[in-house]
Amino acid sequence: MSIKNPKTDFFFNKDSKWKAEYEKLRTIVLETQLAEDLKWGCPCYTYKDTNVVLIHGFKEYCALLFMKGALINDTNGILIQQTENVQSARQIRFTNLGEIVELEPVIKSYIFEAIGVEKAGLKVELKKTEEYKFPEEFQSKLDENHDLKRAFEALTPGRQRGYLFSFSQPKQAKTRIARIEKYIPQILDGKGIDD
Repeated sequence: MSIKNPKTDFFFNKDSKWKAEYEKLRTIVLETQLAEDLKWGCPCYTYKDTNVVLIHGFKEYCALLFMKGALINDTNGILIQQTENVQSARQIRFTNLGEIVELEPVIKSYIFEAIGVEKAGLKVELKKTEEYKFPEEFQSKLDENHDLKRAFEALTPGRQRGYLFSFSQPKQAKTRIARIEKYIPQILDGKGIDD
């Protein structure tokens, strides 16, 4: 059994509607020999410093998030892709402690499979930047402003994808334009959307 990391205690000690579920998930994950750490404000479990699984909660459910869940053989049909744009991660969602207790052997088998994915060095094939929808409003800005075009092309592929994803989300053109305008200075500074 792995050792509890005191850095994560605040997460498990805070008043939450998922307190009992979090504790049970923690117990299950720690039985798999993964190291416990705190990342993104949540308990994250790693194999040789590589993130494998994370415990987190939302209003309607708590979840065990598998970082490379897309590579796990979901024989029980319980892994959920949060949104169509999430490429690698998958969740098992829970709404009560009984579900976790009932699925404990399955949860452990999925965790061990996720560890096997890391041991094998498997990678999720991510979409290339050019596969993302390129909003015509942004293309117009790039065509008008050569400095902006050069700055965008100089960004890392991940930063480019972040902008393209964000710019293509609004349904209305005026909202897309406003969002693009907001981030032009950041692109010109060579920064990503979250920098």
